[in-house]
Amino acid sequence: MNMNSTGRPTRADKTSSSKNAEIKSAALLPDEPLLFEIGGYEHSGVDLFEVEINDEFLGGFERKTSLDLPGLSEPECLRHYVRLSRLNMSIDAGIYPLGSCTMKHNPRLNEKIARLAGFADIHPLQPVSSVQGALEMIDELALWLMELTNTSAVSMSPKAGAHGELCGMMAIKAALEAKGQGHRSIVLVPDSAHGTNPATAAFLGYKVRSIPANKNGVVDVEAVIAALDDDVAAIMLTNPNTCGLFEPDVIKIADAVHDAGGYFYCDGANFNAIMGLVCPGDLGIDAMHINLHKTFSTPHGGGGPGAGPVVLSKALAPFAPVPFVKKSGSDLSLIEHVNDSDSFGRLTAFHGQIGMFTRSLAFMLSHGKDGITQVAYDAVLNANYVRVRLQKVFSLAFGDQACMHEVLFDDSFLKGTGVSTLDFAKAMIDEGFHPMTMYFPLVVSGAMLIEPTESESKKTLDYFCDKMLELANDAIAGNVDRFKQAPKYAPLARLDETLAARQPKLKWTKS
Repeated sequence: MNMNSTGRPTRADKTSSSKNAEIKSAALLPDEPLLFEIGGYEHSGVDLFEVEINDEFLGGFERKTSLDLPGLSEPECLRHYVRLSRLNMSIDAGIYPLGSCTMKHNPRLNEKIARLAGFADIHPLQPVSSVQGALEMIDELALWLMELTNTSAVSMSPKAGAHGELCGMMAIKAALEAKGQGHRSIVLVPDSAHGTNPATAAFLGYKVRSIPANKNGVVDVEAVIAALDDDVAAIMLTNPNTCGLFEPDVIKIADAVHDAGGYFYCDGANFNAIMGLVCPGDLGIDAMHINLHKTFSTPHGGGGPGAGPVVLSKALAPFAPVPFVKKSGSDLSLIEHVNDSDSFGRLTAFHGQIGMFTRSLAFMLSHGKDGITQVAYDAVLNANYVRVRLQKVFSLAFGDQACMHEVLFDDSFLKGTGVSTLDFAKAMIDEGFHPMTMYFPLVVSGAMLIEPTESESKKTLDYFCDKMLELANDAIAGNVDRFKQAPKYAPLARLDETLAARQPKLKWTKS
């Protein structure tokens, strides 16, 4: 067996059939030391002049101890970061089946457009007269978003989905207060919702009232009706929901909430499954955020950059925040202040994320309406293909019914094997896959949520399903060691994640 410096098996121990040679499951590289551990402290890759600084120059804030930065040559530094980059799992390296996250391919055309000097080099404090093209682009994107959702207004400011939720719920709160109904203090949230939904409601001072799902994995409309009263401000509902299912009673739910005097906030995280097919405005929503970093292929992850514009119904449009773009003849202006307006005010310092806007509009224009519709069809088709292939061994959380953009399995097929969902996910790493979303939604035991998106070919899906079935059959056959010892080929192998979370080491200390 070939061994690397860490004593772990190397890539040479992994094999694959020639049929799938271009998507081999390959081990990651050995662990890469920190720069501090590589570089020396007696030399540097560049020559720096000695600088004399008197006490007045830094106002008494000069360092009292040595900076202790490691010195490396340019090749050493470059190779360090290249090696680190090769440890990354990304959508450019292989299928990224995270359910609820929509990790889809980012077309390079979009990246090229985002790097055009007229967009990439502008500054948010430039005079409006010098950024007319950027404002026109934002205005065009806003029109597309309203067209796709059949809504009356859109706020482009929010920087992510949760930020968009805050925006929409602040508009709802402002609308209720304008009607003299600020006493409404309850927000209905399904048990299967994204965690940001109840967090957003609580952040704004609302109390959360949970709504259960029925046996089919969708919101129980009768439970919604029973929970409605004069204190309910809104419902926050995801559609398609986090179980990967379309809510069949969504119009009945919207009507019931409106009849009770509340508003309907829709979590648009899963818009990728229905864009071009269903207009949320036709379903009765009052506000919905759209994750541009999920639905329209802009980069996703790492806490940003993101964008979560919020579309608003006619009832909520007057309460949209500033700033917003306004067209007057051929000129565009950015309205920063509105006097005598119902607007709830300013949400954030500047107007959204320009790099995300350019990428999203490039995606829309290159696909066209028919192409956007095809994206939704393909996303749903791919998820159902995975569902049908895996359900021969895996256990579906809500029975044999068609899903939308993602398929949800529970852990009942692993009962009695000694293998948990976490163990299964760790073994996937050894096969070259990023694990699917685990233990979410919380309403399903040992949840495994898989979203292939529209980006993946049938060949890739078949390879993924073949490996998933191989792992499942191995677990059922009793090969527990394969799972408890996994991952063997990752740089640091199996970690104690609980200890790492509770006692993180956030600072390197020289030994």
